[in-house]
Amino acid sequence: MVSCFINTPLGIAQIRGDAVGISAITIQEGGEESNAIPIVLSDAVQQLQAYFRGELVHFNFEINPQGTEFQLRVWEELKKIPYGKTVSYLELSKKLGDAKAIRAVASANGKNPLWIVIPCHRVIGTDGSLTGYAGGLWRKKWLLEHETPSGQQTLF
Repeated sequence: MVSCFINTPLGIAQIRGDAVGISAITIQEGGEESNAIPIVLSDAVQQLQAYFRGELVHFNFEINPQGTEFQLRVWEELKKIPYGKTVSYLELSKKLGDAKAIRAVASANGKNPLWIVIPCHRVIGTDGSLTGYAGGLWRKKWLLEHETPSGQQTLF
């Protein structure tokens, strides 16, 4: 497992992975960019940078998140949320087959190891409010506004 750090508009992102795929992307408050990017991480770095420049809406590098069977199911469903769209925790729970599983879905959402790539920031409250985000609500707001088509007013 190797890692690197890249600068983003939201802070320094750490990317970890190996030849099987990227296993984690996390944001940090401090730190500095890596001087060298390991070859197995280069696609992820290039795609994340393109995303932040507004040039990429879909990631296609290999990922390898580690989690429980339930978490993996939730994360698979999160990947289906289109760029620029949001769903509520209730909608997500229904898509997973149990409308009463909102808290379990929210917990799995919060444990998502692949920041942005598995778009947990696209899940909002049933009333349309911003709710919970491991990276902080200001980052969630930034990401949603970044993904909002130009010409629309801000979401929040």
